[in-house]
Amino acid sequence: MNTSHTPSPEGSTGKSGADLLIEALAAQKIDYFFGCGGSDFAPVVEALARAGKDGLPAPRPMVVPHETPAIALAHGAYLMTGRAQAVMVHVNVGTANTINVVFNAYRDNVPILLLAGRTPISETGCEGTRNGFIHWPQEMFDQGGMIRECVKWDYELRRADQAADAVSRGMELAMASPRGPVYLTLPRDVIAASTTRVAEPPRAAPIPPYPNPDAIARLAGMIASAQRPLIVAANAGRSQKAVDAIASLSGSYAIPVVSHFPRTISLPSSHPMHLGYTLTPHIQQADLILALECDVPWIPERARPAPDCRIVHIGEDPAFASYPMRSFRSDLSITAVVPDALAALEKALRDHISPDDGKIGERRDRVAKQSADLRATWAATEMRLSQEATIKPEWLSRCISDAIPENAVIFNEYPLRLEHCPRERADSYFLHSSAGGLGWGLGAALGAKLACPDRFVVSTVGDGSYIFANPTACHWLSAAYDLPVLTVIFNNKRFGAVRNATLDMYGQGEAARNNPDLLAGLEPSPDFEKVVEASGGFGVRVERPRDLPEVLKRAVEVVSRERRQAVVNVICDY
Repeated sequence: MNTSHTPSPEGSTGKSGADLLIEALAAQKIDYFFGCGGSDFAPVVEALARAGKDGLPAPRPMVVPHETPAIALAHGAYLMTGRAQAVMVHVNVGTANTINVVFNAYRDNVPILLLAGRTPISETGCEGTRNGFIHWPQEMFDQGGMIRECVKWDYELRRADQAADAVSRGMELAMASPRGPVYLTLPRDVIAASTTRVAEPPRAAPIPPYPNPDAIARLAGMIASAQRPLIVAANAGRSQKAVDAIASLSGSYAIPVVSHFPRTISLPSSHPMHLGYTLTPHIQQADLILALECDVPWIPERARPAPDCRIVHIGEDPAFASYPMRSFRSDLSITAVVPDALAALEKALRDHISPDDGKIGERRDRVAKQSADLRATWAATEMRLSQEATIKPEWLSRCISDAIPENAVIFNEYPLRLEHCPRERADSYFLHSSAGGLGWGLGAALGAKLACPDRFVVSTVGDGSYIFANPTACHWLSAAYDLPVLTVIFNNKRFGAVRNATLDMYGQGEAARNNPDLLAGLEPSPDFEKVVEASGGFGVRVERPRDLPEVLKRAVEVVSRERRQAVVNVICDY
Protein backbone atom coordinates (compact mmCIF):
# COMPACT_ATOMS: atom_id res chain seq x y z
CA MET A 1 0.00 0.00 0.00
CA ASN A 2 1.26 3.50 -0.83
CA THR A 3 1.13 5.37 2.49
CA SER A 4 2.78 8.59 1.35
CA HIS A 5 0.97 11.77 2.26
CA THR A 6 1.03 15.53 2.12
CA PRO A 7 1.14 16.93 5.63
CA SER A 8 -1.30 19.52 6.87
CA PRO A 9 -0.28 23.12 6.26
CA GLU A 10 0.42 23.93 9.92
CA GLY A 11 4.12 23.80 10.85
CA SER A 12 6.79 22.89 8.33
CA THR A 13 5.81 22.18 4.75
CA GLY A 14 6.67 19.06 2.80
CA LYS A 15 7.20 15.51 3.90
CA SER A 16 9.95 14.97 6.50
CA GLY A 17 12.24 12.11 7.30
CA ALA A 18 10.14 11.53 10.41
CA ASP A 19 7.01 11.19 8.25
CA LEU A 20 8.84 8.58 6.20
CA LEU A 21 9.94 6.83 9.40
CA ILE A 22 6.35 6.48 10.64
CA GLU A 23 5.29 5.35 7.18
CA ALA A 24 7.96 2.63 7.31
CA LEU A 25 6.93 1.45 10.78
CA ALA A 26 3.34 1.10 9.55
CA ALA A 27 4.55 -0.82 6.48
CA GLN A 28 6.37 -3.21 8.83
CA LYS A 29 3.07 -3.91 10.67
CA ILE A 30 4.48 -2.60 13.95
CA ASP A 31 1.56 -2.23 16.36
CA TYR A 32 2.97 0.05 19.04
CA PHE A 33 5.38 2.95 19.33
CA PHE A 34 6.55 3.07 22.96
CA GLY A 35 8.04 6.51 23.56
CA CYS A 36 10.13 7.75 26.46
CA GLY A 37 10.90 11.13 24.97
CA GLY A 38 12.88 14.32 24.99
CA SER A 39 13.62 17.33 22.81
CA ASP A 40 14.81 15.01 20.02
CA PHE A 41 11.25 13.70 19.57
CA ALA A 42 9.71 16.84 18.04
CA PRO A 43 9.82 15.71 14.37
CA VAL A 44 8.45 12.28 15.32
CA VAL A 45 5.65 13.76 17.42
CA GLU A 46 4.69 15.99 14.50
CA ALA A 47 4.78 13.04 12.07
CA LEU A 48 2.54 10.94 14.32
CA ALA A 49 0.12 13.87 14.66
CA ARG A 50 0.01 14.33 10.88
CA ALA A 51 -0.62 10.64 10.32
CA GLY A 52 -3.44 10.72 12.85
CA LYS A 53 -5.04 13.81 11.32
CA ASP A 54 -4.88 12.39 7.79
CA GLY A 55 -6.06 8.91 8.81
CA LEU A 56 -2.86 7.22 7.65
CA PRO A 57 -1.53 3.91 9.00
CA ALA A 58 0.76 4.33 11.99
CA PRO A 59 1.68 2.36 15.10
CA ARG A 60 -0.21 3.34 18.23
CA PRO A 61 1.87 5.96 20.09
CA MET A 62 2.13 5.30 23.84
CA VAL A 63 3.90 7.40 26.45
CA VAL A 64 6.10 5.29 28.73
CA PRO A 65 7.65 7.31 31.56
CA HIS A 66 10.78 5.19 31.98
CA GLU A 67 13.02 3.24 29.60
CA THR A 68 12.98 -0.02 31.58
CA PRO A 69 9.23 -0.66 31.19
CA ALA A 70 9.37 0.68 27.62
CA ILE A 71 11.69 -2.14 26.53
CA ALA A 72 9.95 -4.67 28.78
CA LEU A 73 6.57 -3.81 27.21
CA ALA A 74 7.96 -4.63 23.76
CA HIS A 75 9.56 -7.81 25.12
CA GLY A 76 6.34 -9.07 26.70
CA ALA A 77 4.21 -8.19 23.68
CA TYR A 78 6.56 -10.13 21.39
CA LEU A 79 6.52 -13.23 23.59
CA MET A 80 2.74 -13.38 23.26
CA THR A 81 2.39 -12.50 19.56
CA GLY A 82 5.69 -13.08 17.78
CA ARG A 83 5.56 -9.49 16.43
CA ALA A 84 8.35 -7.00 17.03
CA GLN A 85 7.52 -3.55 18.38
CA ALA A 86 9.21 -0.14 18.26
CA VAL A 87 10.63 1.76 21.21
CA MET A 88 12.08 5.28 21.04
CA VAL A 89 14.19 6.82 23.79
CA HIS A 90 15.92 10.14 24.38
CA VAL A 91 19.38 10.32 22.79
CA ASN A 92 22.33 8.84 24.71
CA VAL A 93 20.95 9.20 28.22
CA GLY A 94 17.80 7.29 27.33
CA THR A 95 19.87 4.67 25.53
CA ALA A 96 22.03 4.21 28.61
CA ASN A 97 18.89 3.54 30.66
CA THR A 98 17.80 0.77 28.27
CA ILE A 99 21.00 -1.30 28.23
CA ASN A 100 20.00 -3.54 31.14
CA VAL A 101 16.72 -4.65 29.56
CA VAL A 102 17.98 -4.56 25.95
CA PHE A 103 20.62 -7.09 27.02
CA ASN A 104 17.78 -9.21 28.41
CA ALA A 105 16.09 -9.14 24.99
CA TYR A 106 19.37 -9.90 23.21
CA ARG A 107 20.03 -13.04 25.25
CA ASP A 108 16.34 -14.00 24.95
CA ASN A 109 16.34 -13.64 21.13
CA VAL A 110 13.55 -11.06 21.23
CA PRO A 111 13.42 -8.64 18.28
CA ILE A 112 12.85 -4.99 19.18
CA LEU A 113 13.36 -1.97 16.97
CA LEU A 114 15.02 0.46 19.37
CA LEU A 115 15.11 4.03 18.08
CA ALA A 116 17.01 6.82 19.78
CA GLY A 117 17.31 10.48 19.03
CA ARG A 118 20.67 12.12 18.65
CA THR A 119 21.90 15.66 19.16
CA PRO A 120 21.41 17.58 15.89
CA ILE A 121 24.54 17.36 13.76
CA SER A 122 24.27 20.92 12.48
CA GLU A 123 24.93 23.84 14.80
CA THR A 124 22.89 26.35 12.80
CA GLY A 125 21.12 27.00 9.54
CA CYS A 126 18.57 24.18 9.03
CA GLU A 127 15.31 22.84 10.40
CA GLY A 128 15.87 20.81 13.57
CA THR A 129 19.31 22.32 14.19
CA ARG A 130 20.76 22.85 17.64
CA ASN A 131 18.76 25.46 19.52
CA GLY A 132 19.23 24.51 23.16
CA PHE A 133 22.06 24.35 25.67
CA ILE A 134 21.82 20.55 26.01
CA HIS A 135 22.58 19.94 22.32
CA TRP A 136 26.30 20.46 22.84
CA PRO A 137 27.11 18.60 26.09
CA GLN A 138 24.82 15.69 25.19
CA GLU A 139 26.65 14.76 21.99
CA MET A 140 28.94 11.70 21.96
CA PHE A 141 31.52 10.52 19.45
CA ASP A 142 29.87 7.10 19.11
CA GLN A 143 26.44 6.94 20.75
CA GLY A 144 25.78 3.43 19.46
CA GLY A 145 29.01 2.13 20.97
CA MET A 146 27.52 1.85 24.43
CA ILE A 147 24.88 -0.64 23.28
CA ARG A 148 26.62 -2.37 20.38
CA GLU A 149 27.29 -5.64 22.23
CA CYS A 150 23.60 -5.91 23.15
CA VAL A 151 22.09 -5.62 19.66
CA LYS A 152 22.40 -7.42 16.35
CA TRP A 153 22.81 -4.21 14.32
CA ASP A 154 23.18 -0.51 14.92
CA TYR A 155 23.14 2.40 12.52
CA GLU A 156 22.98 6.18 12.54
CA LEU A 157 20.67 7.70 9.95
CA ARG A 158 22.57 9.93 7.47
CA ARG A 159 19.80 11.24 5.21
CA ALA A 160 16.05 11.79 5.53
CA ASP A 161 15.29 9.79 2.41
CA GLN A 162 17.08 6.79 3.94
CA ALA A 163 14.67 6.49 6.89
CA ALA A 164 12.47 3.76 5.40
CA ASP A 165 15.44 1.77 4.12
CA ALA A 166 17.06 1.90 7.56
CA VAL A 167 13.88 0.64 9.21
CA SER A 168 13.59 -2.17 6.66
CA ARG A 169 17.21 -3.19 7.15
CA GLY A 170 16.88 -3.15 10.91
CA MET A 171 13.70 -5.21 10.89
CA GLU A 172 15.13 -7.67 8.39
CA LEU A 173 18.02 -8.39 10.73
CA ALA A 174 15.93 -8.31 13.91
CA MET A 175 13.66 -11.03 12.52
CA ALA A 176 16.47 -13.16 11.06
CA SER A 177 17.33 -16.30 13.02
CA PRO A 178 18.30 -16.09 15.83
CA ARG A 179 16.23 -12.98 16.42
CA GLY A 180 17.19 -10.02 18.54
CA PRO A 181 17.03 -6.25 19.10
CA VAL A 182 18.45 -3.65 16.72
CA TYR A 183 19.31 0.02 17.27
CA LEU A 184 18.74 2.98 14.97
CA THR A 185 19.96 6.48 15.88
CA LEU A 186 18.02 9.46 14.52
CA PRO A 187 19.73 12.88 14.50
CA ARG A 188 17.00 15.49 14.91
CA ASP A 189 17.99 17.63 11.95
CA VAL A 190 18.21 14.59 9.68
CA ILE A 191 14.66 13.39 10.40
CA ALA A 192 13.37 16.97 10.18
CA ALA A 193 14.75 17.34 6.65
CA SER A 194 12.48 17.04 3.61
CA THR A 195 12.10 13.94 1.45
CA THR A 196 9.86 12.66 -1.32
CA ARG A 197 10.58 8.99 -0.75
CA VAL A 198 7.84 6.42 -0.08
CA ALA A 199 8.20 3.40 2.19
CA GLU A 200 8.49 0.11 0.33
CA PRO A 201 6.74 -3.10 1.42
CA PRO A 202 8.72 -5.03 4.05
CA ARG A 203 11.31 -7.54 2.91
CA ALA A 204 10.65 -11.18 3.62
CA ALA A 205 12.49 -12.38 6.71
CA PRO A 206 15.04 -15.14 6.08
CA ILE A 207 13.65 -18.64 6.54
CA PRO A 208 14.86 -20.23 9.82
CA PRO A 209 17.46 -22.99 9.44
CA TYR A 210 16.19 -26.47 8.60
CA PRO A 211 17.91 -29.52 10.11
CA ASN A 212 20.51 -31.33 8.05
CA PRO A 213 19.07 -34.78 7.11
CA ASP A 214 22.40 -36.58 7.59
CA ALA A 215 22.80 -35.10 11.06
CA ILE A 216 19.23 -36.10 11.96
CA ALA A 217 19.86 -39.66 10.74
CA ARG A 218 23.03 -39.86 12.83
CA LEU A 219 21.18 -38.58 15.90
CA ALA A 220 18.38 -41.11 15.39
CA GLY A 221 20.96 -43.89 15.52
CA MET A 222 22.45 -42.49 18.69
CA ILE A 223 19.05 -42.35 20.41
CA ALA A 224 18.10 -45.85 19.28
CA SER A 225 21.27 -47.32 20.81
CA ALA A 226 21.12 -45.28 24.04
CA GLN A 227 19.94 -46.92 27.24
CA ARG A 228 19.49 -43.77 29.33
CA PRO A 229 18.81 -40.82 26.99
CA LEU A 230 17.89 -37.47 28.52
CA ILE A 231 16.48 -34.24 27.09
CA VAL A 232 17.62 -31.03 28.78
CA ALA A 233 15.47 -28.08 27.70
CA ALA A 234 15.79 -24.40 28.61
CA ASN A 235 14.28 -22.04 26.04
CA ALA A 236 12.84 -24.59 23.62
CA GLY A 237 9.14 -24.02 24.26
CA ARG A 238 8.68 -20.69 22.55
CA SER A 239 5.73 -22.02 20.53
CA GLN A 240 3.03 -24.60 21.09
CA LYS A 241 4.38 -26.42 18.05
CA ALA A 242 7.70 -26.83 19.85
CA VAL A 243 6.05 -28.03 23.07
CA ASP A 244 3.98 -30.54 21.11
CA ALA A 245 7.08 -31.81 19.31
CA ILE A 246 8.98 -32.33 22.57
CA ALA A 247 5.96 -34.04 24.14
CA SER A 248 5.59 -36.33 21.14
CA LEU A 249 9.24 -37.38 20.95
CA SER A 250 9.66 -37.84 24.68
CA GLY A 251 6.38 -39.72 25.01
CA SER A 252 6.84 -41.97 21.98
CA TYR A 253 10.42 -42.98 22.80
CA ALA A 254 10.35 -42.63 26.60
CA ILE A 255 13.00 -39.94 26.80
CA PRO A 256 12.79 -38.09 30.12
CA VAL A 257 12.93 -34.30 30.10
CA VAL A 258 14.53 -32.00 32.65
CA SER A 259 13.79 -28.30 32.33
CA HIS A 260 17.01 -26.56 33.36
CA PHE A 261 16.62 -22.83 34.10
CA PRO A 262 13.43 -22.97 31.98
CA ARG A 263 12.57 -19.66 30.36
CA THR A 264 9.52 -21.30 28.79
CA ILE A 265 7.36 -24.38 29.24
CA SER A 266 9.10 -27.02 27.12
CA LEU A 267 6.91 -29.88 28.34
CA PRO A 268 3.54 -29.81 30.11
CA SER A 269 4.02 -30.18 33.86
CA SER A 270 1.67 -33.17 33.91
CA HIS A 271 3.54 -35.09 31.20
CA PRO A 272 4.73 -38.49 32.48
CA MET A 273 8.21 -37.94 31.01
CA HIS A 274 8.72 -34.72 32.98
CA LEU A 275 11.46 -35.15 35.59
CA GLY A 276 11.34 -31.70 37.05
CA TYR A 277 13.82 -28.87 37.15
CA THR A 278 16.92 -30.33 38.82
CA LEU A 279 19.65 -31.94 36.74
CA THR A 280 21.03 -34.11 39.53
CA PRO A 281 21.12 -37.15 39.46
CA HIS A 282 19.80 -37.54 35.92
CA ILE A 283 22.67 -35.84 34.13
CA GLN A 284 25.27 -38.11 35.76
CA GLN A 285 23.29 -41.24 34.83
CA ALA A 286 22.55 -40.39 31.20
CA ASP A 287 24.47 -41.98 28.32
CA LEU A 288 23.06 -39.49 25.77
CA ILE A 289 22.01 -35.89 26.40
CA LEU A 290 19.95 -33.91 23.91
CA ALA A 291 20.24 -30.22 24.84
CA LEU A 292 17.45 -28.14 23.28
CA GLU A 293 18.04 -24.38 23.10
CA CYS A 294 20.28 -24.65 26.15
CA ASP A 295 22.88 -21.97 26.59
CA VAL A 296 24.01 -23.56 29.88
CA PRO A 297 23.01 -27.24 29.78
CA TRP A 298 24.80 -27.95 33.07
CA ILE A 299 27.10 -26.20 35.54
CA PRO A 300 30.40 -28.09 35.58
CA GLU A 301 31.25 -27.09 39.15
CA ARG A 302 28.03 -28.67 40.38
CA ALA A 303 27.24 -31.63 38.14
CA ARG A 304 28.43 -32.87 34.78
CA PRO A 305 27.73 -35.80 32.43
CA ALA A 306 29.68 -39.04 32.61
CA PRO A 307 32.83 -39.12 30.45
CA ASP A 308 31.28 -41.61 28.01
CA CYS A 309 27.98 -39.74 27.70
CA ARG A 310 27.38 -38.38 24.21
CA ILE A 311 26.20 -34.77 23.96
CA VAL A 312 24.01 -33.30 21.20
CA HIS A 313 22.98 -29.65 20.95
CA ILE A 314 20.02 -28.43 18.88
CA GLY A 315 19.09 -24.79 18.39
CA GLU A 316 19.01 -21.85 16.04
CA ASP A 317 22.55 -21.06 17.21
CA PRO A 318 23.70 -24.18 19.06
CA ALA A 319 27.21 -22.77 19.55
CA PHE A 320 25.84 -19.55 21.14
CA ALA A 321 28.29 -17.48 19.16
CA SER A 322 27.72 -14.29 21.17
CA TYR A 323 28.96 -15.91 24.40
CA PRO A 324 32.70 -15.15 24.72
CA MET A 325 33.50 -18.40 26.56
CA ARG A 326 31.32 -21.51 26.49
CA SER A 327 33.11 -24.86 26.67
CA PHE A 328 30.40 -27.50 26.96
CA ARG A 329 31.16 -30.78 25.23
CA SER A 330 29.50 -31.56 21.93
CA ASP A 331 29.50 -34.71 19.84
CA LEU A 332 26.95 -33.28 17.42
CA SER A 333 25.48 -29.79 17.00
CA ILE A 334 22.47 -29.25 14.75
CA THR A 335 21.43 -25.77 13.66
CA ALA A 336 17.64 -25.80 13.40
CA VAL A 337 14.45 -24.63 15.06
CA VAL A 338 13.34 -27.16 17.63
CA PRO A 339 9.95 -28.27 16.22
CA ASP A 340 11.37 -28.93 12.75
CA ALA A 341 14.35 -30.81 14.15
CA LEU A 342 12.29 -33.01 16.46
CA ALA A 343 9.63 -33.77 13.84
CA ALA A 344 12.36 -34.92 11.46
CA LEU A 345 14.07 -36.86 14.26
CA GLU A 346 10.93 -38.72 15.30
CA LYS A 347 10.34 -39.70 11.68
CA ALA A 348 13.94 -40.91 11.30
CA LEU A 349 13.73 -42.93 14.52
CA ARG A 350 11.05 -45.15 13.00
CA ASP A 351 13.75 -46.65 10.79
CA HIS A 352 15.72 -47.69 13.88
CA ILE A 353 13.33 -48.67 16.65
CA SER A 354 9.59 -48.86 17.30
CA PRO A 355 7.93 -46.95 20.15
CA ASP A 356 6.45 -50.35 21.09
CA ASP A 357 9.85 -51.93 21.57
CA GLY A 358 10.23 -53.65 24.94
CA LYS A 359 13.20 -51.53 25.91
CA ILE A 360 11.15 -48.39 25.28
CA GLY A 361 8.17 -49.70 27.24
CA GLU A 362 10.31 -50.61 30.24
CA ARG A 363 11.92 -47.20 30.28
CA ARG A 364 8.55 -45.50 29.87
CA ASP A 365 7.17 -47.22 32.97
CA ARG A 366 10.27 -46.41 35.02
CA VAL A 367 10.34 -42.72 34.09
CA ALA A 368 6.58 -42.32 34.56
CA LYS A 369 6.92 -43.68 38.11
CA GLN A 370 9.79 -41.30 38.82
CA SER A 371 7.68 -38.43 37.53
CA ALA A 372 4.68 -39.39 39.64
CA ASP A 373 6.88 -39.78 42.73
CA LEU A 374 8.28 -36.29 42.16
CA ARG A 375 4.83 -34.76 42.02
CA ALA A 376 3.82 -36.61 45.19
CA THR A 377 6.91 -35.26 46.95
CA TRP A 378 6.10 -31.72 45.84
CA ALA A 379 2.50 -32.07 47.07
CA ALA A 380 3.69 -33.30 50.46
CA THR A 381 6.04 -30.33 50.71
CA GLU A 382 3.17 -27.94 50.01
CA MET A 383 1.00 -29.54 52.69
CA ARG A 384 3.78 -29.30 55.26
CA LEU A 385 4.66 -25.70 54.45
CA SER A 386 1.02 -24.60 54.59
CA GLN A 387 1.13 -25.29 58.35
CA GLU A 388 4.28 -23.32 59.13
CA ALA A 389 4.36 -19.96 60.86
CA THR A 390 6.01 -18.12 57.96
CA ILE A 391 5.35 -18.14 54.23
CA LYS A 392 7.71 -20.13 52.03
CA PRO A 393 7.96 -19.61 48.24
CA GLU A 394 6.79 -23.18 47.59
CA TRP A 395 3.50 -22.63 49.41
CA LEU A 396 3.00 -19.21 47.85
CA SER A 397 3.58 -20.71 44.39
CA ARG A 398 0.95 -23.39 45.09
CA CYS A 399 -1.55 -20.77 46.23
CA ILE A 400 -0.95 -18.71 43.08
CA SER A 401 -1.56 -21.80 40.96
CA ASP A 402 -4.84 -22.48 42.75
CA ALA A 403 -6.06 -18.87 42.52
CA ILE A 404 -5.41 -17.85 38.91
CA PRO A 405 -7.70 -18.78 36.00
CA GLU A 406 -6.88 -21.40 33.43
CA ASN A 407 -5.97 -18.87 30.73
CA ALA A 408 -3.41 -17.09 32.91
CA VAL A 409 0.12 -16.32 31.75
CA ILE A 410 2.86 -15.81 34.34
CA PHE A 411 5.90 -13.57 33.95
CA ASN A 412 8.33 -14.75 36.58
CA GLU A 413 11.31 -12.69 37.64
CA TYR A 414 13.08 -15.21 39.88
CA PRO A 415 10.89 -16.31 42.80
CA LEU A 416 8.06 -18.56 41.54
CA ARG A 417 8.65 -22.31 41.97
CA LEU A 418 7.38 -24.19 38.91
CA GLU A 419 7.35 -27.46 40.87
CA HIS A 420 4.46 -25.98 42.82
CA CYS A 421 2.78 -23.98 40.06
CA PRO A 422 2.26 -26.43 37.16
CA ARG A 423 1.86 -25.00 33.69
CA GLU A 424 0.69 -26.86 30.60
CA ARG A 425 0.97 -24.59 27.56
CA ALA A 426 3.79 -22.82 25.77
CA ASP A 427 2.36 -19.34 26.31
CA SER A 428 1.43 -19.82 29.96
CA TYR A 429 4.80 -19.02 31.54
CA PHE A 430 7.90 -16.94 30.83
CA LEU A 431 10.98 -16.60 33.01
CA HIS A 432 13.32 -13.63 32.94
CA SER A 433 16.12 -13.68 30.39
CA SER A 434 19.31 -15.58 31.14
CA ALA A 435 21.08 -12.19 31.13
CA GLY A 436 19.47 -11.55 34.52
CA GLY A 437 18.86 -7.81 34.17
CA LEU A 438 16.48 -6.88 36.99
CA GLY A 439 13.29 -4.93 36.37
CA TRP A 440 11.84 -6.90 33.45
CA GLY A 441 8.89 -8.77 34.94
CA LEU A 442 6.23 -6.14 35.62
CA GLY A 443 6.76 -4.28 32.34
CA ALA A 444 6.74 -7.53 30.36
CA ALA A 445 3.45 -8.50 32.01
CA LEU A 446 1.94 -5.16 30.96
CA GLY A 447 3.16 -5.75 27.39
CA ALA A 448 1.48 -9.14 27.37
CA LYS A 449 -1.78 -7.65 28.63
CA LEU A 450 -1.60 -4.94 25.97
CA ALA A 451 -1.08 -7.50 23.21
CA CYS A 452 -3.58 -10.06 24.57
CA PRO A 453 -6.22 -8.17 26.59
CA ASP A 454 -8.35 -11.29 27.10
CA ARG A 455 -5.62 -13.15 28.99
CA PHE A 456 -5.21 -12.97 32.77
CA VAL A 457 -1.63 -11.81 33.36
CA VAL A 458 0.46 -12.36 36.49
CA SER A 459 3.83 -10.89 37.41
CA THR A 460 5.78 -12.69 40.13
CA VAL A 461 8.75 -10.69 41.41
CA GLY A 462 11.10 -10.39 44.31
CA ASP A 463 11.18 -7.18 46.30
CA GLY A 464 14.47 -6.24 44.63
CA SER A 465 13.18 -6.81 41.11
CA TYR A 466 10.00 -4.89 41.95
CA ILE A 467 12.13 -1.87 42.87
CA PHE A 468 14.16 -2.20 39.66
CA ALA A 469 10.96 -2.33 37.56
CA ASN A 470 10.26 1.34 38.30
CA PRO A 471 6.88 0.46 39.80
CA THR A 472 5.55 4.03 39.83
CA ALA A 473 5.94 4.14 36.04
CA CYS A 474 4.49 0.64 35.62
CA HIS A 475 1.43 1.26 37.77
CA TRP A 476 0.79 4.52 35.93
CA LEU A 477 0.92 2.60 32.63
CA SER A 478 -1.56 0.05 33.94
CA ALA A 479 -4.01 2.77 34.93
CA ALA A 480 -3.48 4.99 31.89
CA TYR A 481 -3.92 2.25 29.30
CA ASP A 482 -6.38 -0.05 31.11
CA LEU A 483 -3.94 -2.92 31.61
CA PRO A 484 -4.97 -4.64 34.85
CA VAL A 485 -2.44 -7.26 35.94
CA LEU A 486 -1.78 -9.10 39.19
CA THR A 487 1.64 -8.59 40.77
CA VAL A 488 2.77 -10.88 43.56
CA ILE A 489 5.89 -9.78 45.44
CA PHE A 490 7.89 -12.57 47.09
CA ASN A 491 9.29 -10.19 49.71
CA ASN A 492 12.26 -11.64 51.61
CA LYS A 493 13.58 -8.16 52.49
CA ARG A 494 16.89 -8.72 50.74
CA PHE A 495 18.72 -9.24 47.47
CA GLY A 496 18.77 -13.01 47.81
CA ALA A 497 21.24 -13.58 44.97
CA VAL A 498 23.89 -11.49 46.74
CA ARG A 499 23.41 -13.28 50.05
CA ASN A 500 23.29 -16.75 48.49
CA ALA A 501 26.42 -16.19 46.42
CA THR A 502 28.32 -15.03 49.51
CA LEU A 503 27.21 -18.03 51.55
CA ASP A 504 27.99 -20.37 48.65
CA MET A 505 31.58 -19.11 48.32
CA TYR A 506 32.29 -18.33 51.96
CA GLY A 507 29.99 -20.56 53.98
CA GLN A 508 32.38 -20.54 56.94
CA GLY A 509 33.52 -16.96 56.45
CA GLU A 510 33.12 -13.81 58.47
CA ALA A 511 29.99 -12.63 56.62
CA ALA A 512 28.29 -16.01 57.10
CA ARG A 513 29.03 -15.98 60.82
CA ASN A 514 28.09 -12.42 61.64
CA ASN A 515 26.34 -10.56 58.81
CA PRO A 516 25.05 -12.70 55.91
CA ASP A 517 22.88 -9.81 54.66
CA LEU A 518 25.88 -7.47 54.21
CA LEU A 519 25.25 -5.52 50.96
CA ALA A 520 22.09 -7.61 50.50
CA GLY A 521 19.60 -6.50 53.16
CA LEU A 522 16.59 -4.36 52.20
CA GLU A 523 15.21 -3.58 55.64
CA PRO A 524 13.20 -1.72 56.66
CA SER A 525 11.00 -3.12 53.93
CA PRO A 526 8.72 -0.51 52.33
CA ASP A 527 4.96 -0.94 52.24
CA PHE A 528 5.06 -1.90 48.57
CA GLU A 529 1.33 -2.56 48.55
CA LYS A 530 0.74 1.18 48.93
CA VAL A 531 2.62 2.14 45.77
CA VAL A 532 -0.13 0.73 43.52
CA GLU A 533 -2.80 2.64 45.44
CA ALA A 534 -1.38 5.90 44.07
CA SER A 535 -2.60 4.73 40.63
CA GLY A 536 -5.99 3.51 41.80
CA GLY A 537 -4.97 -0.12 42.28
CA PHE A 538 -5.60 -2.66 45.03
CA GLY A 539 -2.74 -3.38 47.43
CA VAL A 540 -2.54 -5.81 50.33
CA ARG A 541 0.17 -7.27 52.58
CA VAL A 542 0.20 -10.92 53.71
CA GLU A 543 2.34 -12.50 56.43
CA ARG A 544 0.54 -15.71 57.44
CA PRO A 545 0.34 -18.84 55.27
CA ARG A 546 -3.31 -19.47 56.09
CA ASP A 547 -4.33 -16.04 54.79
CA LEU A 548 -2.88 -16.52 51.31
CA PRO A 549 -5.72 -18.37 49.53
CA GLU A 550 -8.40 -15.81 50.39
CA VAL A 551 -6.20 -12.79 49.73
CA LEU A 552 -5.15 -14.10 46.32
CA LYS A 553 -8.75 -14.95 45.50
CA ARG A 554 -9.73 -11.34 46.27
CA ALA A 555 -6.83 -9.98 44.19
CA VAL A 556 -7.84 -12.10 41.20
CA GLU A 557 -11.41 -10.76 41.48
CA VAL A 558 -10.13 -7.18 41.52
CA VAL A 559 -8.14 -7.74 38.34
CA SER A 560 -10.68 -9.82 36.42
CA ARG A 561 -14.01 -8.26 37.53
CA GLU A 562 -13.16 -4.73 38.61
CA ARG A 563 -10.45 -4.37 35.95
CA ARG A 564 -8.03 -2.80 38.42
CA GLN A 565 -4.41 -3.74 38.93
CA ALA A 566 -3.51 -5.50 42.16
CA VAL A 567 -0.30 -5.94 44.18
CA VAL A 568 0.00 -8.64 46.84
CA ASN A 569 3.05 -7.99 49.02
CA VAL A 570 3.87 -11.36 50.59
CA ILE A 571 6.41 -11.44 53.41
CA CYS A 572 8.39 -14.60 52.70
CA ASP A 573 10.98 -16.59 54.60
CA TYR A 574 13.72 -17.71 52.22
